[in-house]
Amino acid sequence: MPELPEVETTRRGIAPHLIGRRVTAVTLRRPDLRWPIPPEISTLLPGQRILDVERRAKYLLLHTQVGSALLHLGMTGVLRVLPPDALVGKHDHVDIAIEPSATEGPRVLRFTDARRFGCLLWQPAGETHELLANLGPEPLTDDFDGDLLWRLSRGRTAAVKLFLMDNAIVVGVGNIYASEALFAAGIDPRKPAGSISRARYARLAGEVKRILAWAIERGGTTLRDFIKPDGAPGYFFRELQVYGREGEPCRVCGTAIRQVVLGQRSTFWCPHCQK
Repeated sequence: MPELPEVETTRRGIAPHLIGRRVTAVTLRRPDLRWPIPPEISTLLPGQRILDVERRAKYLLLHTQVGSALLHLGMTGVLRVLPPDALVGKHDHVDIAIEPSATEGPRVLRFTDARRFGCLLWQPAGETHELLANLGPEPLTDDFDGDLLWRLSRGRTAAVKLFLMDNAIVVGVGNIYASEALFAAGIDPRKPAGSISRARYARLAGEVKRILAWAIERGGTTLRDFIKPDGAPGYFFRELQVYGREGEPCRVCGTAIRQVVLGQRSTFWCPHCQK
């Protein structure tokens, strides 16, 4: 599943082609993805100028004066900006046609999703969609720090990795990057969240910020399905220290990386480096 760096990479890739340009048409090749596509996508979005392309958690919002198209890539979703005559594939479910600009001809924003776990929804202007209403802070902002983690973790017995992946605590720290940040901070992912000290949470928050920022610069992580809007893979997979490396030697101490399932997600850690 694309995580925050992959979604931010997508945002950066499509935004220059969309901002300031008008939507001329919307083509829906099926009426639903994960959920039914609301009628506003076809009735209100055409004719509107895209004012901004924002990422909130793992969602992308195409903002217009009357409202915003809300997209989630799900497990296998990809957004690409293509010429309007680009060959349509089996899993190309949505085209949002964009007017030409002074430097570029007409384009379509194409949403491809083989497994259809993604979504395309509508957020009216001035409102917050229910999917976004109860989200925690963005991890790359000043609203997220070790003090926040320490304060919200008091009394919690859930594993610290599950706590870190809770979108009500902080958004966008998915499975890959939670494992990597906990390794960098030297914290055993199985430890109860409430047992971690303020100092260790300060280090963890710093590592979350560092790793996510670096992953964005590297274009995200391509493990199976994710590709960038230009068709290139994300290269952060080359930087992974523990994720997906069960049985391989730790790059720091040489101890074999272990794997356990927490919250139905595979978790990787070094038993020597993470206490």
